[in-house]
Amino acid sequence: MTATSPKPLPTVVTFLEMNTPPVKSYTRPMNINAALMGTKDMPLQFYRYLQYRVGGKWHWVARHRLSNDELSEIIHRETTEIDVLYLDGVPSGFFEIDRSNSKRVDLAYFGMMEHAIGRGLGKWFLAQAIDAAWSSEPNSITVNTCTLDHPSALGLYQKLGFQPIGRTETEILPLTDDEMLATLK
Repeated sequence: MTATSPKPLPTVVTFLEMNTPPVKSYTRPMNINAALMGTKDMPLQFYRYLQYRVGGKWHWVARHRLSNDELSEIIHRETTEIDVLYLDGVPSGFFEIDRSNSKRVDLAYFGMMEHAIGRGLGKWFLAQAIDAAWSSEPNSITVNTCTLDHPSALGLYQKLGFQPIGRTETEILPLTDDEMLATLK
């Protein structure tokens, strides 16, 4: 029996931007024990775990293909902020902000694990990420999503104030089983 290589998946990437902080705020849903915790010197394996559990279904592959040194260089920069969402004390999502361009901050990653989806947290959690991104007072914040992401992702970004500024068609090559096992070891 031989392993087959995954076929590239076509996708449309939408680039979005927000030029002014939102005026509307969102509160955390009642009766949900949720907490956001900023991280410092996150262990690489925990980061890889978050990437896999949040983005595995949506084919987030870029960070999995980085070596430990390459990944460490990105997530341990002073300009990278990572906050983890916990529900009932359990990791349930995260967002990552790239402040390497002080004028145009990028919401590099945002998402929740499957057990957190559908509990009414999306708007509140994204609003927290947006507030964090605006905290350094950039001129704008950016984010991108693609047609392989959660079906509600684009609409949620737009509902909270992001405007599309471009689209491109591309392909994502899913991780092979060997690549996934290598990153989880």
